Amino acid sequence: MTRMVNCAYLKKEGPGLTHLPYPGDLGKRIYLTISAEAWELWKKHQVMLINENRLTGTDPRARQYLARQMEQFLFGGGAADQPAGYVPPSA
Repeated sequence: MTRMVNCAYLKKEGPGLTHLPYPGDLGKRIYLTISAEAWELWKKHQVMLINENRLTGTDPRARQYLARQMEQFLFGGGAADQPAGYVPPSA
């Protein structure tokens, strides 16, 4: 049976994540209050941030930046950074 959560990002009920997506208290908070659909939206945004800002996973500052952006994206109304000059692809 699918675990349902009241998603803090999408403001509606939806299927929850199947496991902790991130370590520590932030990971627990995400697991308990973020839907799988919202997590997928964050992952797409994260890829864009990594690519456009040329971030590497080995840089501790890049990991801290992404953690801050993740929290802002999921719990701060989705107002995470957009890279300078970024233009979303047209549909």
